[in-house]
Amino acid sequence: MDALLGLQARFLVPLADWIRATPVHVLLMLLISLVIFALVSLFLSLHLVAPKPRPVLPSEKTYITSSASSDKPTAPRPLPCWHDRWLAERQLRKKQSPESGDASLAPDGGYIEPAELRLSVVFPAYNEEERVIPTLEEAVKYLDEYIGRPGTAKTVSSGKGPKRHSARQGVRDQETSGYEIIIVNDGSTDKTVDVVLDFARKNSLHDVIRVVTLEKNRGKGGGVTHGLRHVRGEYALFADADGASRFSDVSKLIEGCEEVVDSSGRGAAIGSRAHLVGSEAVVKRSVLRNFLMRSFHLVLTILTPPATSRIRDTQCGFKLFTRAALPHIVPYMHTEGWIFDIEMLMLAESAPASPILGSDGSVIGSSAGIKVAEVPIQWHEVSGSKLNVVQDSVKMAIGLAVLRASWMMGVYRKRLT
Repeated sequence: MDALLGLQARFLVPLADWIRATPVHVLLMLLISLVIFALVSLFLSLHLVAPKPRPVLPSEKTYITSSASSDKPTAPRPLPCWHDRWLAERQLRKKQSPESGDASLAPDGGYIEPAELRLSVVFPAYNEEERVIPTLEEAVKYLDEYIGRPGTAKTVSSGKGPKRHSARQGVRDQETSGYEIIIVNDGSTDKTVDVVLDFARKNSLHDVIRVVTLEKNRGKGGGVTHGLRHVRGEYALFADADGASRFSDVSKLIEGCEEVVDSSGRGAAIGSRAHLVGSEAVVKRSVLRNFLMRSFHLVLTILTPPATSRIRDTQCGFKLFTRAALPHIVPYMHTEGWIFDIEMLMLAESAPASPILGSDGSVIGSSAGIKVAEVPIQWHEVSGSKLNVVQDSVKMAIGLAVLRASWMMGVYRKRLT
């Protein structure tokens, strides 16, 4: 106690006397200077710690698939990439419009080449030799029945298949059919690629299942982003390779997405496990895991913008986007770790407004951002998770704070990555 009083007499009393003796305008200038210094320091610190995606290597723009005439896989083939064409056209537009100011920004950037297929599925995979085949079996069984392979048409009127909605507020419903599965091998060291290609060969999924290998591990977010840059579908779904989500629920996502799609054809639907809180699947989890889950959701509510903060389950690895939504999200992704889902949702929320059309086709207003439907799905715990509950929960909370601060401070902008 005496030491505390001595400290007060030594530092606080002289400081108080100095403040009383200093003119108010000087104190105000000092305060403003401290605030500016703090903001500049934060801005520079964020530039150092904020995640930056690594450049894509040439070999990562190729894929291999099973061969109809051989037990061996095909030689690497060029991987179609809507992102490269989109980027080239955007750069050309900026050269033609030098008055636009910041060269890293563009006025709209929502164009994407037309879809070739009905659905693209992206599975990020890192050492999934033991878990990926049951997932592919479930996915292919559903997709063959309700979507059909390329070159075949499926007309679904009822059941588990997605229903086509005729009204898209002025967007033409292209009669696309067929599907593709893109396996993004994120630097696996096991036989993930071998078992996938063997499955493709046995099921005659030549050029339907495409395997893209990243030379260096990027993390789940990096794998998903890379896969979404190369999709050809009218809808793009990414799902976890462990099969925790029931794949047939993709029909619910498509229908949910159609309910929120805007006049520009943009929309998203995400699988949600929020309705399972209190169920056996969640109760059986450890007390620590449930506590960390609720704590992270509280941090998420505080740090994210309004629409994203209202989403009850941001981390479920089962999300679907319309093709028109991708150019407003994928090119601007930075995070490659576990919280990439949140950045996707924040980018969807911040997308440019889309016009609202009246019954006569005239513009009667605008709708900000890309709407996201949260759809309850079936889910179960799968052993073999690579998530370290305590360590990764702390990393996710810190990463979320860095992510939000980077967007607020202008470290991240609609800058091409």
